[in-house]
Amino acid sequence: MLAKYVCELSEGILLRNCGGSLSHFRNGYEGIRFLFSPAAIGLDNYSRMRDRTKTQFVNLTDKFKSKMLEFSDPSSTNMIFTEDLKNMIHLAEDSGDDLDLVYKMMTRFNQQNKEVRFGSYVFGPVIMRMYYFLNKPDEALKVFKDPALEGFFAQLSTYQILMDLLFENERYQDILDVFEIIKGRQHQEAKYPKNVVILTFAACFKLNTEESFKFGLDLWKELKEVGHIPMRRAVTFAAGMALNQNAPHIAFEMISDVQQHNYVTIRNLKAAALADIGRPEDALPILRSILDADVPSQRKQTFSEDVIQKLKDAINKNGSKDAVYEFNQVEKRLSEGGHITKETLNEQLCVQIAETVRNQSQDRNQRFLAASFGRQDLGRARTYARPGLKDLY
Repeated sequence: MLAKYVCELSEGILLRNCGGSLSHFRNGYEGIRFLFSPAAIGLDNYSRMRDRTKTQFVNLTDKFKSKMLEFSDPSSTNMIFTEDLKNMIHLAEDSGDDLDLVYKMMTRFNQQNKEVRFGSYVFGPVIMRMYYFLNKPDEALKVFKDPALEGFFAQLSTYQILMDLLFENERYQDILDVFEIIKGRQHQEAKYPKNVVILTFAACFKLNTEESFKFGLDLWKELKEVGHIPMRRAVTFAAGMALNQNAPHIAFEMISDVQQHNYVTIRNLKAAALADIGRPEDALPILRSILDADVPSQRKQTFSEDVIQKLKDAINKNGSKDAVYEFNQVEKRLSEGGHITKETLNEQLCVQIAETVRNQSQDRNQRFLAASFGRQDLGRARTYARPGLKDLY
């Protein structure tokens, strides 16, 4: 059963282990995946800004931190300015003193902004990238829930970065808890941000319990009721979750929501679901489809070896002699054509998301909230994007 398959993702965050250098990360640890790539959540640009800031503050870092500690004292009359907090976020190291100072500075800065709004820089995503870079899921979760920082982390990109950090640290239940908080806030752009939904179903898939299955099914029903169309990656995680919980009929119905069925994950999930339902012979047209559509100039279409084996076992157990013969013939052609891969279905489901999923709904605030992912509103006049979001750091 697919329940045996568990995503093998990184233990801990590589950025921390390679001295904070994304170039070291790429060169030395290419075999380990994130759910979202560093570029998709802005870690690459954040890393470059850290290097730039450290160069600017060479021999001045300790003095700057001492001054900020003094300015952050409740009895101080000095203000924490936007540039102060920006610099500290990019100078912070993995130490209790530095993280405590960042917290003091952000709470003071947030209080100042409640009284008078001085700047337009959006700190939420940048601070979450700092916690991600330093691999500090506990601290990130704490500030996200902190009443003193209400509104400070109310951006779609912030939600995604936090949840991905929790995912990389196998904090799957925390992801579900964060999702409930986000949903309760009824974000002005969307109650169900698409990347957040992907991460939530991924957490349900990883937990693989009756409780997480119920959570995922309830979420699926909610999405249907409000007319939300889940992204393909959300659907594949949800369908994988259903297969793991011995509900192939539910998985099969979920897959039907994907408009294009030529994706490798969709083909494999559909075939696996049919095998578990007890209708493996109905998967034969799916297997034959990639033989009929094979074009040498295009990327070769494949099936996972574990899915083929699942189908073979089901057909040998319940299929007719004609079905067994036909399957063996198709399997032979698939094998000879290089259409069977060693990559498991589970590995396909967990493949890295290199680009960010863009939300389709449009409103007057969308360009500000989602600008950190490079959105362009074609055909519209150029609009002002708030710093901190638009720069992906």
